[in-house]
Amino acid sequence: MPVLEEFCHYRNIDVSSIRELGKRWYFEDVDNFQKRSNHRALDDIRESIEELRYYRKNLFKL
Repeated sequence: MPVLEEFCHYRNIDVSSIRELGKRWYFEDVDNFQKRSNHRALDDIRESIEELRYYRKNLFKL
């Protein structure tokens, strides 16, 4: 299981927390991201990565 352990880390990014912070700090830019949500595990993961990229580009300006 060492290979699996390399992918898991105690520092995880919770995209929903970033979304909530964005709503409070940058409310005009947060609602522009539209989720598709078909509730399949891999699709949800990919969508979360896409959402995080959106926030990085539009909220954090990195």
